[in-house]
Amino acid sequence: MTLTEAMIFVDRHHRHHKSPQGGLFAIGLSDGDEVVGVAIIGRPVSRNLDNGYTAEVTRVCVLDGYRNGCSKLYGACWRAARAMGYQKMVTYTLKTEPGTSLKASGWDVMAETRGGSWNCDARPRVDKHPLQGKLRWEVAV
Repeated sequence: MTLTEAMIFVDRHHRHHKSPQGGLFAIGLSDGDEVVGVAIIGRPVSRNLDNGYTAEVTRVCVLDGYRNGCSKLYGACWRAARAMGYQKMVTYTLKTEPGTSLKASGWDVMAETRGGSWNCDARPRVDKHPLQGKLRWEVAV
């Protein structure tokens, strides 16, 4: 699946985010006839994690009714990243999300962010995403 195709899917179906600015690769999930889910993988958004050996799942989006779709995508992301030489993969969920798919795929919570806006006078921004704290999940070799 191309990044462009995955980004269009996310823009149409994700419940609280638009597609990310870019990415390294994308993975699609189909029911045989049509795409029912996607994952977009990129470099870590946090410069502290961007060491050349860590990738980040920046979006996962699965249509309602496709049981275990997110778990399948998280597992496929990690297998593909490992095959490309990555040693760690991270992703974030809102604190209000249970993370069931990540737990089922072998990921662990490693940090908690405080949330908030990056808007400031020197660099004004319009927040288009949830501003609550998040959980950082990781899986590693």
